[in-house]
Amino acid sequence: MSGSSNKMGLMGLTTIVTVNMMGSGIILLPSSLAATGGIALLAWGITAVGALCIAYAFSKCGMYCTEDGGMSAYAQKAHGKSSFFIASYTYYVCLVISAVAISVSTVGYLETFIPWLKLTPFHNFIGVISILTLTLLANMRGPKITGRISSVTVWGVIIPVLGVSIIGWYWFDPKVFAEAWNPHDVSTMTAMSSGIALTLWAFLGIESAGVNSGAVENPKRNVPLACMLATVFSAITYIASTTVIQGIVPNAELSKSDAPFGLVFSQMFDPTIGNIITVMAIIASVGSLLGWQFTNAQVSKAAAEINLFPKIFSEVNKFDAPIKGMLIMLALEIGLAVMTISPTLLKQFNILVDLAVFINMIPYILSLTALGVILRESKVAENEYKVSIAVGAVAVMYSIYGAYATGADSVYYGTVIMLFGYFFYGFIASRDALKPNVAKPNTATPSASKPAETQPSEQS
Repeated sequence: MSGSSNKMGLMGLTTIVTVNMMGSGIILLPSSLAATGGIALLAWGITAVGALCIAYAFSKCGMYCTEDGGMSAYAQKAHGKSSFFIASYTYYVCLVISAVAISVSTVGYLETFIPWLKLTPFHNFIGVISILTLTLLANMRGPKITGRISSVTVWGVIIPVLGVSIIGWYWFDPKVFAEAWNPHDVSTMTAMSSGIALTLWAFLGIESAGVNSGAVENPKRNVPLACMLATVFSAITYIASTTVIQGIVPNAELSKSDAPFGLVFSQMFDPTIGNIITVMAIIASVGSLLGWQFTNAQVSKAAAEINLFPKIFSEVNKFDAPIKGMLIMLALEIGLAVMTISPTLLKQFNILVDLAVFINMIPYILSLTALGVILRESKVAENEYKVSIAVGAVAVMYSIYGAYATGADSVYYGTVIMLFGYFFYGFIASRDALKPNVAKPNTATPSASKPAETQPSEQS
């Protein structure tokens, strides 16, 4: 396939970013937040501001740095070649974790129709790997198909979330909300910290517009627009929906639910409507997983094309899908699913979310701290520079706080995973030291700068 016929426009890109955020971030979130109580909803205030700052900073990075690599290319501007690898590596690991977390949440909703899945943790595991495999097979048809499927599946989350956000207030009971506010009598700061990682997880995907810019028409215009449009829409719906659910479903019941949106619609209407909503949530979650796996395949492909990942990750089929890299990704996802098997899906989901959020803050911080360099190299007006740097500084500080809020275990294991990245990079650096004239990433070949014309490549 050649030319721009296989590229996505603004609507397709905004859809993928929205699906990446909403499909993965919202369908189990009401239950996760309910474990702390309604007071955890205060975290939305901090997270919404932080997410918008991150989206704005990424939109500026995408506007002025259109080189292949997305966040990795941004990071290299300030921190050098090793940061390109570390950003690609940690983002890749994060998306592997995220894919498993999304699959876990999908199984939670499927249990309504397939009780067999909840018999034992092993049955859950079978469901998780089945979903991961099916979505990967769909992605083997290339980016155009992914965009089309996502544009349909996104409605599986938009309709229930918007529905409960708008009409749910009719069933909202202030007494139920008040009783659920702080059932465990925790401090405000503790409650907000417990909610930060979960709410930040809901916005992971902000960067995926830039990540996939190699598969987008007119990326200089469409990448920043997709970032802001998807983030604003998601923030409004997240806050409204999670708040109203806390005032409809009693906290004790909500905190144990593996399908909170199906549960709330069952209480608002009847079990039949609840089941319909549950089906829609499953569709949305599968669409989100499809988008994440597509994105991660491009992370490894772009890195492989500049010799930072093994070449096997860049080999594509006739649909321009890096099929061998996808199979390796699937093997890693299955391995992670085995290691995180838990007696309850909600516990497994929360463990995966905390680890994914911490690891994802590494490429966030590396790339966002390069904003100043990117703006200076682009010779932007001084006023634009000052405003962008101020917003970018808030985005970085929030990202650091988000990493801290994931908890000691996530920080510990996430740091060990990152250190292995530097271990791997040592071999890459020693290999390149043998070459007299090593081309810098993102500047070498036409196929990297015009991916869809020769061998389609989206970035890391």
